[in-house]
Amino acid sequence: MSGTILITGASSGIGRATAELFLTRGWTVGVLARRAQPLQDLGFEHDNVVVLPADVTDPVAVQKAFARFADTAGRLDVLFNNAGSFGVAGTIDEIPLDSWYDVVNVNLNGMFLCARAAFAQMRAQNPGGGRIINNGSISAHVPRDGSICYTTTKHAITGMTRTLSLDGRPFDIACGQIDIGNARTPLVEGLVERARAAGQPEPETMDVVHAANAVLHMAELPLEANVQFMTVMATKMPYIGRG
Repeated sequence: MSGTILITGASSGIGRATAELFLTRGWTVGVLARRAQPLQDLGFEHDNVVVLPADVTDPVAVQKAFARFADTAGRLDVLFNNAGSFGVAGTIDEIPLDSWYDVVNVNLNGMFLCARAAFAQMRAQNPGGGRIINNGSISAHVPRDGSICYTTTKHAITGMTRTLSLDGRPFDIACGQIDIGNARTPLVEGLVERARAAGQPEPETMDVVHAANAVLHMAELPLEANVQFMTVMATKMPYIGRG
């Protein structure tokens, strides 16, 4: 099966790995991120990619990017709502307000704007319908220390997922959430380096391709079926019980 998918945060990490996987499977892939050059690099390697440089926090830029993708690809079958930012680590009294606002703007407002644009397109297209997959993170369930900004926004994404799933039913728009734990990306490598510097045990990690494969599974389902929530994580992470 192949179709059309728009992936935000596609310039690196989970977004880029997912984009590369979908491209090799024959999907038409819209890649959206602030940095144009990494997206253009994908365009040099594949002819089924639509490069969409945009800031997810800019409502006008988001609308233009989604409209351009729909015009180019013909329709939007799936949105992987992936773009996110961790922000400054620390206890709440140590977090600069600018960092809080920045993380909320990307992780919550940005995901809202992209889901809004996708929902409108999926509702209007013929035949109607589609699927929104939100990247929640394991932080949507339990926090990592010093992650007040990131964790708070990811808990909010769970509420967004549930509401979109409910509101999308009359329009054949499915919404699910993938919660990923410690896929090896630049963000997680930064956490590993932080642990090393502090003399702490390094976090258990997994290859990012496993996260991309999980998104592909969710995306390939027919609209009569939906993965509402999926957790894919490094097996030895201290997430269940006492670790």
